[in-house]
Amino acid sequence: MSKTNAGRFFEDYTLGQVIEHAVPRTVGEGERALYHALYPARHALYSSDVFAAQSGLEGSPIDDLAAFHVVFGKTVPDISLNAVANLGYAEGRWLLPVYPGDTLRAVSEVIGLKQNSNGKTGVVWVRTTGLNQMEEPVLSYVRWVMVRKGNLDAPAPETHVPELAGVIAPEDLMIPEGLDFTGYDFALAGEPHRWGDYAVGEKIDHVDGVTIEEAEHMLATRLWQNTAKVHFDATFRPDGQRLIYGGHIISMARALSFNGLANAQMIVGLNGGAHANPCFSGLTVKAWSEVLDKAETSAPGVGAVRLRLVAVSGGDAFTLKGEDGKYLPHVLLDLDYWALMPL
Repeated sequence: MSKTNAGRFFEDYTLGQVIEHAVPRTVGEGERALYHALYPARHALYSSDVFAAQSGLEGSPIDDLAAFHVVFGKTVPDISLNAVANLGYAEGRWLLPVYPGDTLRAVSEVIGLKQNSNGKTGVVWVRTTGLNQMEEPVLSYVRWVMVRKGNLDAPAPETHVPELAGVIAPEDLMIPEGLDFTGYDFALAGEPHRWGDYAVGEKIDHVDGVTIEEAEHMLATRLWQNTAKVHFDATFRPDGQRLIYGGHIISMARALSFNGLANAQMIVGLNGGAHANPCFSGLTVKAWSEVLDKAETSAPGVGAVRLRLVAVSGGDAFTLKGEDGKYLPHVLLDLDYWALMPL
């Protein structure tokens, strides 16, 4: 009997299956330092304990996306080791801040299955929850993945496509306890623009770009203990290229968005997202955002803004799709999220 793990194939998943993912991870200041080294991440709330304390928190949390990557990485050996592509996200909610010293683990439930018409692959939907050492949920999200079949003769499961909310209602967003932006220091945050300065429909070109390097993406992917073969093994794809981890592009685009959205401090909701096209080293990533919605919250001085974050690699940046409704080749990421901003 083999002692090695070949990963699950499509036929190994069943509806309602619960998977407890291995290797809990204690996060520390090292994660923050590496995250800020890998990306131009400089939102004040995640850079300064003093700024965070003045905003009502016990200290500076680990970046929301860093926490997401840690939890996501735990799921890879069980969910996407044999994936062809990570297709999308929905119903993502950050439930509690993650602080240095917290230990995170992950559990997933299979909530949907659909074999593709080619009989060689299928789509698996999972709802993943990240838990801290107190067994408190810190985040939850749904993602769906196209996974290879190991046995092409395995019967197709009954199709079940879950109904997912297109948008998280503002009243369902979790605002960290104690968060208070009434004394917010705009000078230290880096920009003067507050919640009331943004208009629905407004588009913001974040100007800056970063050329993706092979070594940096592999360092990032190892940091999150993401073991998907497509990110490391150049022989795994027919074109001999290592696929850039989609989360690397999410974090890069989010960090680039600081220029124009420096006060969109905390990510609290992920409404949806698509990795529109694969990314490889050598491409230069730029980003723009569109304001989709705004809402007030119950926290003092805190507003919520719904943003569309798009990462592109050239082309007409603001043109996303062709006449056929498909993403144009230069579009890498199309992400819809809620962030918290001072009123």
